[in-house]
Amino acid sequence: QVQLVESGGGLVQAGGSLRLSCTASRSIFSIYSMGWYRQAPGKQRELVASHTTGGNINYAESVKGRFTISRDNAKNTVYLQMKSLKPEDTAVYYCNAFFEMHDDYVNSWGRGTQVTVAP
Repeated sequence: QVQLVESGGGLVQAGGSLRLSCTASRSIFSIYSMGWYRQAPGKQRELVASHTTGGNINYAESVKGRFTISRDNAKNTVYLQMKSLKPEDTAVYYCNAFFEMHDDYVNSWGRGTQVTVAP
């Protein structure tokens, strides 16, 4: 298993920037995909960005051009740089690890970090 701890959330004005960090309890070198999801009040959790070991990166359409995911295997950390933030980006942001364990693929989640974007 792997434990994930997010940090970097907070309150920011629209148009501002934040960088989220997610540090894993063990090496992420072999973890197939590291990603960020978010959940706004009353809405389902949605994928924001993901980064696979092969270097494939996916972004939600709503964040393309504004958010950048990066992965530092040496530090067991994945980042989400968020720029040009909008009020609709307000949500709890969760770190996710998707990896193989016992011949199956499983998910691990962090506890989340709140991002609030004021108008």
